[in-house]
Amino acid sequence: MFKSVKKWFLPLALVLVIAFTFAGCSNTTTTTAATPTTPALSGSFKIIGSNTITPLSSVWAENFMKDNPKVSIAVSGPGSGVGIASLIDGTTDICQASRAIKSTEITQANEKGVNPYEIQVATDALSVVVNPANPVSELTFAQLSAIYTNQITNWKEVGGNDAPIVVFSRDNNSGTFAYFLEDVVQMAGMTTADKTLQYGGKVMMFPSTEQGVSQVASNANAIFYAGLGYLSDTVKTIAIKKTANDTAVKPSVATSLDGTYPISRPLFYYTNGAPTGVIKAYIDYCLSAEGQQEVLNAGFVPLVK
Repeated sequence: MFKSVKKWFLPLALVLVIAFTFAGCSNTTTTTAATPTTPALSGSFKIIGSNTITPLSSVWAENFMKDNPKVSIAVSGPGSGVGIASLIDGTTDICQASRAIKSTEITQANEKGVNPYEIQVATDALSVVVNPANPVSELTFAQLSAIYTNQITNWKEVGGNDAPIVVFSRDNNSGTFAYFLEDVVQMAGMTTADKTLQYGGKVMMFPSTEQGVSQVASNANAIFYAGLGYLSDTVKTIAIKKTANDTAVKPSVATSLDGTYPISRPLFYYTNGAPTGVIKAYIDYCLSAEGQQEVLNAGFVPLVK
């Protein structure tokens, strides 16, 4: 068997040598088409706005920059109102907002040649929190409204201890401040809705959610509202019901997804017109399965595909 192979191999080898020799003498040049490659993403952009979304945007930005070393992203969270103003003024590339942009803000933007483009990137179950020592376990919208307008000032009025209620809120730069005011304090969409209601004079305001949660953790009589991603075992979540006849529901990813929790809200990115280039690539990542897994990891509610 091996002998027959040798006899066949030797003549073939000579043929190959001759063939390559003539090929080397040929004047014909053969070119190989270059394999197309995807250009590396590069550039820098800013994300300014919601304090609620900042931890999530920071994770997204960090992941995206790790995968795209030539991209630089700066994230800051002074509040949704500041983010929207920055979009209108052209000082940010992406506005992150925990409330929808208002029609008056759209008009202001259009007057400056800016066309706000809305992209929902996640959902949040806005959570009412108290100190773990507080025996109150559920509240209605009417009770929350009365607490935040300083009409109810003692916990015993809602089934708690005989102690003054210390009311904390985000400041008026916050989209969470505006959403809670309209949806809960003013009870939007309910028969008891009242657009004249405002936060009471004794309500203490904080520029960040972290401060409010920290204060509740150390004050047995405090109440605050925070995005789902800010919850920890240092505070206790209150089950919420719109009316006294409804079932009280605690905030969670599951109750937000199934629509049973009554204070769920969308979280947005806004750009000037539809995003393009590196900004579009970043937002596409945020909306991808990997990006939405980070929403869940951060304690927020991913989008339903």
